[in-house]
Amino acid sequence: MQIVRSTAAATIAYVVALQLSSEPAPLTAPLTALLVVQVTLYSTLTTGIRRVNSVVVGVIIAIAFSALVGLTWWSLGLIILASLVVGRFVRVGEFVPEVAISAMLVLGVTQVTNTAWDRVLETLIGAIVGLLFNIVLVPPVWVGSAGESIEALARRMRLLMLGIGEELTTPTPVAHAAAHLHEARRLDNDVAEVDAALRQAEDSLRLNPRVKEEEGVLHRIVLRTGLDTLEICAVVLRVLARTLTDLAKERTDTELFPDDVAIALEDLLARVADTLVSFAVLVTTEVSADADAADERLAGELRAARAVRDHAADLLLQVVQRDPRQWQLYGALLAEIDRILDELDLEHRGRRLMEELDRHSRERAERRPRLSALRDRLGV
Repeated sequence: MQIVRSTAAATIAYVVALQLSSEPAPLTAPLTALLVVQVTLYSTLTTGIRRVNSVVVGVIIAIAFSALVGLTWWSLGLIILASLVVGRFVRVGEFVPEVAISAMLVLGVTQVTNTAWDRVLETLIGAIVGLLFNIVLVPPVWVGSAGESIEALARRMRLLMLGIGEELTTPTPVAHAAAHLHEARRLDNDVAEVDAALRQAEDSLRLNPRVKEEEGVLHRIVLRTGLDTLEICAVVLRVLARTLTDLAKERTDTELFPDDVAIALEDLLARVADTLVSFAVLVTTEVSADADAADERLAGELRAARAVRDHAADLLLQVVQRDPRQWQLYGALLAEIDRILDELDLEHRGRRLMEELDRHSRERAERRPRLSALRDRLGV
């Protein structure tokens, strides 16, 4: 769909530019439309503004240079240097090279002024066509795909926790424990990918006529806080894997835990792993009835996980009383599991959501004080 949208916008921009520009082949217009028609309406608008800005700045620099010097090797180097430096100050973002490109293309022709303003006109045509294209055919809202990526992250974390738990009931070589640690470290890459998908979803909600402002804000806050929680859990999971690796190094000659403790810890990690997935499902559920069911399921799994945690803690205490070696690693293991359960707790989740909503309201009031005062008077 995005390929079809980009192709259509570029073609329309070229047809319009043929009618309005004096250039025989106004390819700048379709090029601009191709770059401007992004995945979301918000990014289309911001990209169009930055691109037009970069072209105008480049054209002005070229006109200034053409009045002073001609095209030589040293003037070309000087205009490139000046364009890249100025591009950093005019806030054109990723279009800094476009400033230099525009300046070079304009400087290399004989009729500098005509070519310069034709290039500006073509850029404006491409930007306007691209923007109108996305206004008429509104891009999709990417909340669903962002939610799927959040759930996929939670399921990857679940599989890792299940793998760690299964090895607790058997002798654990240091190499196996270290492999789980490396896998836990790779979760950072997964979090970064989910963050990129979430940023795309947040952009798709901005300025989108399909979505009410407050609804878009709620979607952004719910998904963003959910990802923040999973990111914290991923960090704790990495620390948990580090703890078990240290314990494996200390106990190369024996099993990490007695059989009853290992079974209890395996059960505990399995329940925490399921709780992670239930949390992700709750975060990404939009329908009220489904959200209530996901809420009840998460609450039940949290209660079951805490009960198993208390049982495992009692067994670990008995082990420490008999053999106090590496007691600090046992305590660290329980503390890390407690931290994950606390992050997934519904009350903690509710407080975090309210804090983010309050912060957003304060920031909006500070940005638009008159509009906020009017809303207060109207009772909105």
